[in-house]
Amino acid sequence: MPTATAPAVTFVILSRCWPWAVHLLAVLLGCVLDLLLGDPRWMPHPIRGIGALISGLERLLRRMFPQTPGGERAAGVLLVILTEGITVGATLLLLWGCGQIHGGLAFAVESVLCWLCLAARSLREESMRVYRALKEGTLAEARQAVSRIVGRDTDRLDEAGVTRAAVETVAENASDGVIAPMLYLALFGPVGGFFYKAVNTMDSMVGYKNDRYHAFGTAAAMLDDVVNFIPARISAMLMILSCCFLGNEFDQKNAMKIFKRDRYQHASPNSAQTEAACAGALGIRLAGDASYFGRIVKKPYIGDPLRAVETEDIRRANRLLYGMAFFGWGICMAVWLCVTAIVW
Repeated sequence: MPTATAPAVTFVILSRCWPWAVHLLAVLLGCVLDLLLGDPRWMPHPIRGIGALISGLERLLRRMFPQTPGGERAAGVLLVILTEGITVGATLLLLWGCGQIHGGLAFAVESVLCWLCLAARSLREESMRVYRALKEGTLAEARQAVSRIVGRDTDRLDEAGVTRAAVETVAENASDGVIAPMLYLALFGPVGGFFYKAVNTMDSMVGYKNDRYHAFGTAAAMLDDVVNFIPARISAMLMILSCCFLGNEFDQKNAMKIFKRDRYQHASPNSAQTEAACAGALGIRLAGDASYFGRIVKKPYIGDPLRAVETEDIRRANRLLYGMAFFGWGICMAVWLCVTAIVW
């Protein structure tokens, strides 16, 4: 009996593990491409396409449904269904079509799609534009640079406010732009990655709690909270872990302390997870009241002001970003090596 079943068991392991090992290799190559190239401006990015799809569907659905709270909520649910269905369907169709042509083409396209789901380098580049403007340019230039990466009003921010906004963006998007898509890519490939990016894009476009989107964006905001729940906490843990390897500028114990205390000091159950870890690691205070569309929104503070915020904190936040990203990539690499060892 053991002799007869051994080949069958071996076949099952090979058939299941080898495709996954190849898939994880595509994820790793995507991570390397993101690290080396970021988001080239000359190349059309599919996230812009998802954004255009959301805008078009919003216009269509607002005409189709009554402008009542119930009607707008129903339209918002349909927006989520159509956006995800079209995004996932298009990704599956592209990968299937490439696989029909050649396996190597499918692998190359999968690697590129994984690359396009990640944003470590582009997040660093955008935040470092703010850093350089503060160091070498004018406050007006710094405000303009930070307005590219935040949703708040920036025209009245002082130097500390601009710096704080940039640090908060790096900290929050360390999960949304790096670890969360990496996890979905590792588990479900580009289909999972683009499913996640569509959720994230919808939330950033319609997930506001203002008069226009309070009802219409409810479904998108709730789905974003669900899909980010576990990744946000993993991201915070990786950020705290990276403090141990980045030098004396980062306080691992305080990062854990502030994470435990302030990780729910945000309207979203996820956004403050990495912000709290970052604030604790740097020994600064983040968040607080901010202006959106000319209206002051009351927000609690995150972290303790053990020292004043300074421009160098933007560089430090990016070091935390890359530290946690390398830990994430290391986990994917370790899993790939284990799967490949089982196969061979």
